[in-house]
Amino acid sequence: MKTVIAEKPSVAREIASLLGAGTKNEGYFSGNGYFVTWAFGHLVGLGMPSDYGVSGFNAESLPILPNPFLLTERKIKRGKEWVSDKNSLRQLKVIEKLFQKSEGIIVAMDAGREGELIFRYIYEFLGCSKPFERLWISSLTEKAIKKGFENLVSGSQFDGLYLAARARSRADWLVGINASQALSVAAGDGVYSLGRVQTPTLALICKRFLDHQSFDVKPYFQIELLHNKQFISFKSISKNKWETKKEARHAWNSIERSGSVEVISVESRTVTEQPPLLFDLTGLQKEANRLLNFSADETLKIAQLLYEKQFITYPRTGSRYIPEDVWEDISKLISGLTVREDCREVISGLKLGRLNRRIVNDLRVTDHHGLLITEKIPSALSAKENAVYDLIAFRLLEAVSEVCTKELTNVDIQVLHYEFGVKATKIVEQGWRGVKGLLHEVDSDTDADKMELPELKQGDMLRVRSGNILEKQTKAPLLYTEASLLSAMEHTGKDIDDKEERSALKGIGIGTPATRACIIETLFSREYIRRDKKALVPTEKGLQAYELVKDFKIADVAMTAHWEIALQKIENGEMDAAVFQKEMEEYATIVTKELLKMKFNREKLPDLICPKCKNSSLLIRDKLVKCKDSSCDWIQFRMVCGVQLSISDIKSLVTSGKTSLIKGLKSKSGKKFDAFIVLDEEGKSSFEFVEK
Repeated sequence: MKTVIAEKPSVAREIASLLGAGTKNEGYFSGNGYFVTWAFGHLVGLGMPSDYGVSGFNAESLPILPNPFLLTERKIKRGKEWVSDKNSLRQLKVIEKLFQKSEGIIVAMDAGREGELIFRYIYEFLGCSKPFERLWISSLTEKAIKKGFENLVSGSQFDGLYLAARARSRADWLVGINASQALSVAAGDGVYSLGRVQTPTLALICKRFLDHQSFDVKPYFQIELLHNKQFISFKSISKNKWETKKEARHAWNSIERSGSVEVISVESRTVTEQPPLLFDLTGLQKEANRLLNFSADETLKIAQLLYEKQFITYPRTGSRYIPEDVWEDISKLISGLTVREDCREVISGLKLGRLNRRIVNDLRVTDHHGLLITEKIPSALSAKENAVYDLIAFRLLEAVSEVCTKELTNVDIQVLHYEFGVKATKIVEQGWRGVKGLLHEVDSDTDADKMELPELKQGDMLRVRSGNILEKQTKAPLLYTEASLLSAMEHTGKDIDDKEERSALKGIGIGTPATRACIIETLFSREYIRRDKKALVPTEKGLQAYELVKDFKIADVAMTAHWEIALQKIENGEMDAAVFQKEMEEYATIVTKELLKMKFNREKLPDLICPKCKNSSLLIRDKLVKCKDSSCDWIQFRMVCGVQLSISDIKSLVTSGKTSLIKGLKSKSGKKFDAFIVLDEEGKSSFEFVEK
């Protein structure tokens, strides 16, 4: 007998059915020479500080540098304690029993770093030494699974993948545990969370937010002219920018008196625009956020469901290309899409025998190829699943389409000593831009300069039909959306000041396509960031954490990117994992010492008595104020309608029953208002509005 272990029960069920293991048992399937079992994600993980005899947060215990690292069954937090998860323990016992009964193991975890780590931690925790093989597939279709079982690979070939995954896991533990505890100890009040990737990502968001807030918006003015020739109307815009409307008005008066302009130059060129490549996970998450307003985590979960239902290939990919052998199936995949009405018309215009091969590149394929649909076409999906599937399907159709051919025209115009310009784009051959799914939008830069122009040549004189003074203003750096944050995480090196470092980190990001969504969600769960419509903005807590650590190594984006390079080298066998771990231990030690030395200028908190029970004192925190007596349920949240209550407001509310006038409160509909917060005799708060 052989044991096949999958990452989830649903995948195990598919594999069991295919292998003829039709007998269902508690925690596994059996039959035809196979046991087929499963994990529930991470059944085993690195031990917590308490497993090393360290309890509570204290400076004397830091840094914690486990030697060796301990593996424990999955634990869940119950109150302030970490306790073993009973379901995980039960499944681990099932897996242990099956491993003991088997002559060998087939690993059918997701084919990536994390999937490899899940299995190896289980294998090591159970002290198993049975030989194992790897099922390495990019889709869960029957065809792919059968082919995978015919081409099983020795587990040892993935040792590099495991070592990189383990190194990442230990590094995150060393930095996250030590830095979080050190900052919490230094602060002496509250618990802070820091992390190897989490904190640099928070730094990106906070820095952009502060740059946006501090940006000095300045108005400026331009003049727009309307012309007409050959019964075609078109506009030109001044290259000059005036600081005041008065100056712009003076210029317009002069231009109006002149009445005509001269064409100084006309430059036209034809350009070809290559179709986009296939989606990798990050690309899919960016588009789903931009077009559908899905979070990165939501998109990943939907894509994972589509994968498990066998409708798309493995979603956690970092590649946008396919190998030569997969290209052979592309025409068949496209033909299958004709059953979907919204795809049929597009496909009818494709030359299936002459598809664009730009996505074929064996050298650019990593563990998995770019995202594709499978031969299994869905007939019934939820609205969100259908939307994500459409993105992947239409991106495939775009990728294999012809190039888009455009004619770009730049016209320079002069009147008096003022210069004007006209930019126009004419699409000659739509090519891939003609592939538009229901959810697709034409990029704004494509539409921006669409304008029909008459024939123009140097020396032409054009009448000024009318003019308009445009009032504009300099734009602050845009706040991050999830789409733009994912781009920033993907291309961290672009914003690094040091030229050599920027060059070294070109194309290197922080995190991996598979982990970036989780990192963003962690920041939400820590209440470090929040959504303001589509924008990501730091909370007061997030800004506070950033201000505390922004000058320390833990917030250094470049360093995190360097680590990603190191992890890749470990995976490729170019670096010793032990060397990397030693570096991370040294780094964790430095960070811990930096944080413990911090001096906090604390706001003195008033000693207040609970307004409800009139007996116990109040506990004042960043998020709330509550009674220290657990039997008293009085609580006041400090964030009220988008405004953080100050300490003085809290004091005034509790002692006199009324705050000062709080301005800029925001209702659920988004309307701003001013009000007092008042307490009644029972300690319940409400608004009191200003009498008009």
